[in-house]
Amino acid sequence: MRAIPIMTTRHVGRALLTLGSVLALGACAVGPDYQRPAAPAGQSYAPTPMQQATASTPGPDGNAQQFVQEMDIPGQWWTLFHSEPLNTLIDDSLKNNPDLAAAQQALVAAEENVRAQRGAYFPQVSAGLDPTRQKTGSVLSSGIADNSTLYNLTTAQLSISYTPDLWGANRRQVESLVAQADAQRFQLEATYLTLTSNLVNAAVGEASLRAQIAATQDIIDSQSKILDTHRRQMALGDVAESDIASQEATLEQTRATLPPLQRQLAQQRDLLAVLSGRSPDQDVPARFDLDHLQLPQDLPLSLPARLVEQRPDVRMADAQLHAACAQVGVAFAARLPNIDITANWGSATDQMHNLFGSGTGFWNLGAAITAPIFSGGTLKHRQRAAEATYRQAAEQYRSTVMSALQNVADALHAVQSDAEAMAASARAE
Repeated sequence: MRAIPIMTTRHVGRALLTLGSVLALGACAVGPDYQRPAAPAGQSYAPTPMQQATASTPGPDGNAQQFVQEMDIPGQWWTLFHSEPLNTLIDDSLKNNPDLAAAQQALVAAEENVRAQRGAYFPQVSAGLDPTRQKTGSVLSSGIADNSTLYNLTTAQLSISYTPDLWGANRRQVESLVAQADAQRFQLEATYLTLTSNLVNAAVGEASLRAQIAATQDIIDSQSKILDTHRRQMALGDVAESDIASQEATLEQTRATLPPLQRQLAQQRDLLAVLSGRSPDQDVPARFDLDHLQLPQDLPLSLPARLVEQRPDVRMADAQLHAACAQVGVAFAARLPNIDITANWGSATDQMHNLFGSGTGFWNLGAAITAPIFSGGTLKHRQRAAEATYRQAAEQYRSTVMSALQNVADALHAVQSDAEAMAASARAE
């Protein structure tokens, strides 16, 4: 035997790559091609036209709020409240909140899974070195030229394997993983919006509780003064003892409402600490009261067709539907024949120093076609399961869209009714 020239090895590799390229170019991707569901056709969020402005109220921050169609929502929407402590707290929370950091790492993992699956487009190459010492039975022929039954054998080998994507199974798998990465990206966006919304709600809640505590304390102070006046009047004989008892009961009933408010404020501070990435024993520098929070006068209002493009929960459901669609193609392709191409090149010798020497080389190139014939219905039912999952994802997408529309409609009704209730309270006062 003589050594295999390097050019021959290159020819083997080129032939393998050429054959794989031809097969890949001629391949098709089985299964349904994804078509995104149509956007909602509705132009409103209620059966009857809604008012374009809320009721106004005399006094500070009582101006009517306007609904502005197709107004862009700023990315840092909380700045519309014009509260520097709130802006600082949210900026700090975006850097330290563990839920947001976890969602970011989940997105990184999803993107890495896409890159890993794309590696199946290319031939897989591995190298190995296998030194052994072995003894052959004397009744068997020796594997070396001098018929020794005890000898060393060293084999170095380069192996190449390639499975052409004939039916697009790998392309559909990559498509599914890309859609899952998109879903994770929208999940990150949803986590971002949830965090900022919870922080704003917690800040407004704290401001409200501080106002309630201050008002309750004012009432207690006023009732205490009234009680002192009654006691002086009773000393003069102008007020009966029953009137004193009644006023004392009223004062104590008011005092009883203060501890629950203080408890709620403490819990609200704990919530702000955790949302900002702190433990409850760590102080949150920001303090909030209603005088330093301004309601935005212009409220963005998107049409239903635009809403599905803006809401991360809807976009995430759309990406999950896309991933389920691609999995139907993966399950379909598993029922079709496949080709595996392999090539090996290497050297084997009984003496290490002679490795890759004259007469030690070997190579092989082969291909195998495999086709499932009988699997007890496993592959068929896996395809049917993938199709059912696809239909399930379609219904879940429709449910998410309907819930999103309901959320907006509920918010619009709440803004209108709260403004009317505030105006009625102002008139009553």
